[in-house]
Amino acid sequence: MSKLFSKENKEVFMNPLNLDNPILVQVLGICSALAVTAQLKPAIVMGLAVTIITAFSNVIISLIRNTIPQRIRIIVQLVVVAALVTIVSQVLKAFAYDVSVQLSVYVGLIITNCILMGRLEAFAMMNKPWPSFLDGVANGLGYAYILVIVGAFREFFGRGSLLGFQIIPQGVYDAGYMNNGMMTMPAMALILVGCVIWVHRAYFYKEK
Repeated sequence: MSKLFSKENKEVFMNPLNLDNPILVQVLGICSALAVTAQLKPAIVMGLAVTIITAFSNVIISLIRNTIPQRIRIIVQLVVVAALVTIVSQVLKAFAYDVSVQLSVYVGLIITNCILMGRLEAFAMMNKPWPSFLDGVANGLGYAYILVIVGAFREFFGRGSLLGFQIIPQGVYDAGYMNNGMMTMPAMALILVGCVIWVHRAYFYKEK
């Protein structure tokens, strides 16, 4: 049990959440971060989907890494990811159809998500299943919480709601308040992600 939660494994889990965050530090996965954060709910679902797929694809590739011919390793990785993405996509359509429509093609594009493919190539191919699982979960969560922050900010100021529930009272609108239409535009997502990266690098991240 102590080996499962060793110092090395703790670092594997904690680094992607802060000091080696895939969006804030590595600046990966930005396209989907901009596309699905107009509202909080699809941002949460997208973050969870990437976390699940990254974690289990890492484990699968780690388990079979010694049997994969070097020349076709990328193809094998893509096949594993594509299978998991298909499963997640079908589950979303079955149990959260409205969200799957909002996410549109971006669930399918998880197959080519640079965060996911990067972890498979840089970590899962060289490490055992448990550290690979931790790495996948941590990178997925590191990606997800940035989506949640940006999605919550955009929905609150752009629509006055969170998760579809009206937060700003009607009396505030009656007094003259108006939602910021720019928050619903993709350009604003880029600005917000840039601001989050700036705050993180200014106060939490130190160059090695």
